[in-house]
Amino acid sequence: MKVYYDQDISMSPLEDKIVAVIGYGSQGRAQALNMRDSGVKVVVGLREGGSSWRRALEDGFKPLTIEEAAEKGDIIHILIPDPEQPSVYQRQIKKALKTGKTLGFSHGYNIHYKTIAPPPDVDVVLMAPKAPGPRMRELYIQGKGVPALVAVGQNASGRGLDTALAMAKAVGCSRAGVIETTFKDETETDLFGEQTVLVGGVMELIRNGFEVLVNNGYPPELAYFEVCNEMKLIVDLIYEGGMTKMLKSVSDTAKYGGLTVGPKVIDSHVRRNMEEVLQKIRSGEFVESWTGNPKAYETLEQLMKKMAEHPLEKVGERIRKMANI
Repeated sequence: MKVYYDQDISMSPLEDKIVAVIGYGSQGRAQALNMRDSGVKVVVGLREGGSSWRRALEDGFKPLTIEEAAEKGDIIHILIPDPEQPSVYQRQIKKALKTGKTLGFSHGYNIHYKTIAPPPDVDVVLMAPKAPGPRMRELYIQGKGVPALVAVGQNASGRGLDTALAMAKAVGCSRAGVIETTFKDETETDLFGEQTVLVGGVMELIRNGFEVLVNNGYPPELAYFEVCNEMKLIVDLIYEGGMTKMLKSVSDTAKYGGLTVGPKVIDSHVRRNMEEVLQKIRSGEFVESWTGNPKAYETLEQLMKKMAEHPLEKVGERIRKMANI
């Protein structure tokens, strides 16, 4: 894969252009502020009167309604949650997509699964920073950046990639490196990572480890420290220097136990489950169960409540207070 850095990218595609950032959550706020600080003309489109509207005002923006921002923007960059995007697009953005405009996203979900179908005379681009918005903003202020992915889903102008790269440079991502991909690959790998490793996998690994220890008579506080609290320390080491640095930083007993026992826990059965998850993502079965399911939010609310009531969370709350975390 080709990696682009600051020196490889021109900001000219954004000169005399207005970027309309739709949404002011984690990514919306960070991207809008970083672009503005990079000299890009930015307007913010929001639901009038909400908490995001107030926060945008506090940050020095003069927020517009989504319709107004979409009309004004040469590049309409949609950064609201995936499930909300199709209806907002239909009601408040679609009519503003005139020939020559660009529609931008930071996750390929709705384009890849065709729940949003832009007109053929506009560019459709992806610029996806690979970090939460607050972290991206923090590093930008320090003169650093986080990596990003860019892709072109529709290239009516022939300059879609240049626009996506310029957007990545404007938010500071080309300081760390920008990789070109496709809407398909970004969407499917992102969903797979969230479900099997980063969110679902980690949570279930911690929860099951906690339950095994507690069910075998160990104090919940001790179980929490061993399977949850120290997770951050291990992940930080992996982030800094890969698996090898982490292994070199733990005891020889931990090395031996981890390398010999770990594959017996996360075994071929787990891998088969992961393969099944990937096939459901590729086939669209997951999309049908989530954004295609009118009862999905009801299910999500029930699952969130169940997790909040788990003993792991109760113990964790006490530990964090004790440790002033």
